Amino acid sequence: MKTLYFNCMSGASGDMLTAALLGLFSSPLSKAEELNAIGIPDVTYIYEQKIDKFGLAGSSVTVDIGGETEHEHHSHHHFHRNLKEIEEIINGLNIKENIKKDVMAVYGIIAKAESEAHKKAVSDIHFHELGMLDAIADITAVCYLLDCIKAENIICSPINVGSGTVKCAHGVVSVPAPATANILRGVPIYSAKEKSELCTPTGAALLKYFANRFGDMPIITPTATASGFGKKEFSLLSNKLDVILGETEDQDDKDSVIELTFCVDDMTGEEIGFATEVLREGGAIEVYTKSVYMKKSRIGTEFTLLCKEEDKSSVISLVFNHTSTIGLREKVCKRYVLKRNIKTYDTSLGKMRVKTSTGFGVKRIKLEYDDIIKAAKEQNLTYKKTKRAVLREIRKKRENG
Repeated sequence: MKTLYFNCMSGASGDMLTAALLGLFSSPLSKAEELNAIGIPDVTYIYEQKIDKFGLAGSSVTVDIGGETEHEHHSHHHFHRNLKEIEEIINGLNIKENIKKDVMAVYGIIAKAESEAHKKAVSDIHFHELGMLDAIADITAVCYLLDCIKAENIICSPINVGSGTVKCAHGVVSVPAPATANILRGVPIYSAKEKSELCTPTGAALLKYFANRFGDMPIITPTATASGFGKKEFSLLSNKLDVILGETEDQDDKDSVIELTFCVDDMTGEEIGFATEVLREGGAIEVYTKSVYMKKSRIGTEFTLLCKEEDKSSVISLVFNHTSTIGLREKVCKRYVLKRNIKTYDTSLGKMRVKTSTGFGVKRIKLEYDDIIKAAKEQNLTYKKTKRAVLREIRKKRENG
């Protein structure tokens, strides 16, 4: 599977992402000329190779606006554009319709975050720095380059957001800035080493929109690597974003699950049964219990739950609400699963779902338990006889095509 992995140990910004992605191409200068042909008014992309103060190599991108760098342009001009005005610029560009939709979707994420930060309707939001042509150029470039790369899977590391304060159009605010913090809800972030804004709203929105997931780098066979530098220089940290393009294994038969474990010694059997049902219905893939000896030789119950990373917070909340535990343990487990396919057959005993599981050189066929039970009760048959009759009928249907 063609996979992109972004390592954001120094945060992320639009120009860092653009520079890193350009570096993946065999001819970055030619690809930069393609960006210049997009037709953003007065904008020219300038791509350069660079070695930073730490001796690390990479590339940088500067957006020239009518002969001024973005920093000079920000100093001399103060544009406030709303979402409709930005859309008019995007609709006039020489790019495919799907890229235009991606650009506006990224701006939609930023607009929603800004509206929450300022308690205004999205239609009333006027972009300050983010309405400038360099921000439009950064977002458009990343959307264009990702469309060229066509990665099937995009993964991003946890993001270093920095710390301290940052000056913006609304004054001095803490890092991460309110809009950036809103965008990064649900995304793993941290602060390390530098007192500066490392992740901008533009970088946050682009990664939030395109990343399939955030986490550790998967097992990947690289085909290209690149680094994109930001404009700031830090004393402790190289201000660069690394990207790896490569091949990863098909994840249909392998994934990760979270295992949560805790023990209780003061719940009744009825309470344990109810909690187990609630946890299964609330997102746990599996819940099982076993008897254990606890402190002072008391007999207790150990709960083990499996859940997906995205369901972890809600499942933990259910644990504390429906059990008497005051703490739990967590670990990440690699899980290997067979590929599953469910097909429904019309039989003389009713509709029957058949699950076929394949992979690792095996093939298994199993009838859905609930369907067998329903038919057995309706026909006043035993479970065993019902299952045998259904299997015979389905086998004949398969043989006859």
